[in-house]
Amino acid sequence: MAEVLLLEPPRFCSFNTFRLFCCLFVTYLCSAQNGFDSNTFGGVSAMPDFKAQFGTNIASTNGFLAALYVIGNVIGSFVAGPCADRWGRRWGMFIASAITLAGAIVQASAQKRRDLIAGRVVLGIGTVMLGPSAQSWAVEMAHPAYRGVMVGAYQSFISTWVEYGLTYLKTASTINWRLPMALQGLPAILVIVLVWLIPESPRWYIAQGENEKARQILIKYHGNGNPESKIVALEMEEMLQSISTTGSDKKWWDFRSLFNSRASRHRIWIVLAVGFFGQLDLPPTSYYFPLMVQTAGITSERSQLLCNALQTPIMMIATLVGLNFIERYGRRKLLMMSSAWMTASVAVIIACTATQQGHPTIGLVGIAFIYVFLVAFALIWTPFQALYPTEVLSTNSRAKGLALSGLWLNIVNFINTYAAPVGISNSSWRFYFLYLVIDFVGIPVIYFTFVETRGRSLEELDAIFDDPHPVRKSLAMQAVAVEETKEGGVNLIHSVP
Repeated sequence: MAEVLLLEPPRFCSFNTFRLFCCLFVTYLCSAQNGFDSNTFGGVSAMPDFKAQFGTNIASTNGFLAALYVIGNVIGSFVAGPCADRWGRRWGMFIASAITLAGAIVQASAQKRRDLIAGRVVLGIGTVMLGPSAQSWAVEMAHPAYRGVMVGAYQSFISTWVEYGLTYLKTASTINWRLPMALQGLPAILVIVLVWLIPESPRWYIAQGENEKARQILIKYHGNGNPESKIVALEMEEMLQSISTTGSDKKWWDFRSLFNSRASRHRIWIVLAVGFFGQLDLPPTSYYFPLMVQTAGITSERSQLLCNALQTPIMMIATLVGLNFIERYGRRKLLMMSSAWMTASVAVIIACTATQQGHPTIGLVGIAFIYVFLVAFALIWTPFQALYPTEVLSTNSRAKGLALSGLWLNIVNFINTYAAPVGISNSSWRFYFLYLVIDFVGIPVIYFTFVETRGRSLEELDAIFDDPHPVRKSLAMQAVAVEETKEGGVNLIHSVP
């Protein structure tokens, strides 16, 4: 693929790339449905009106209500992959968004705790079903030259400012928390409408045996409308060699392809490791930032919500900046650098929080390093949590692998979401030692087991994982030559690294 891109270099600032980004924006809205809740609920749960109505002033109750969303995620994980495989990526996004919209409506109109419980579970089911469809579509449609940037932007758009602004309302009203929760349905409505304006994934078409449909989509979005495009010819050649029309994606109950070979188990190990280290890096700040800053000495509700709201622009900017480095430095180096940065930040947070009593300046330094941590995380881990697991999975196993990832991620997230407020309340700064150890251990795990995917097509990664030493193979720069055939296609000629 690298050689073909040299022969037929794409232009990033072109109408074709802009059109592809517009299509990808629909998948970004799918990510926003998930990110909206995690950021919104953290601010809402700190509001007096919400606390009075649902009793979230008790740490265990707050943790339970937050974790209900994760329970919905776990339930939805079992049907997310088969839905994306059977009916296609677009139908998967449509169905999941419809469920998310229903959950947002029930949650925003809740009168009693049972209503809120039902809404959060349904919302969780819908949002987790979005991942296998939207992430698969994004990585399968992204131009091979810009896959890191296009898919890395998947988790860049979230919001927490609504509930902060509503604190300026002078009258006590449930609108303070109902409006932010209702707004979670807006991205779902947009996806329900816009998803039919984008094409189906060409790799999904190939898996169904509809090769010509796949080719026409690639010509339009990757080949600038040129039927003789070398990029399209190579992509089609690789896809036809790698994607099975009788694979396990045709059997909704068959998950064996995720574990039936050493290569498959290595892929799943990476997917699960990304989920583990990406979730247990710190308490979920989107839910518990107000509690964390309260531990550091800030007691004003408005100040807590302001600190919570500042996460969004800081993390969004950091994520967008990080996209510039993905294809330049690769996956492994950036992930290890980010984990080292996060480890150092957690160490400072522990030191400051432990000694801030009577020293407000030290407490403020601790809060500042929470933001330093968030920058380190958002710069690399935020885009990579969507990009890296999606690209290491093979096409026939991608949707089910992402569904399993969603299940695992949410089991870990459930434990972290429910335990964090109780742990912080009971153990204060000592609870952060758990995250210090996890962030540190992640560095050698990445070094010894994560493969490098930069500069490789999705199909080239199959050969890397089939090698006896995948990590070493992925780091070896292989010389590749490409020759045109008489029919206008291309042949690959690999030389020894």
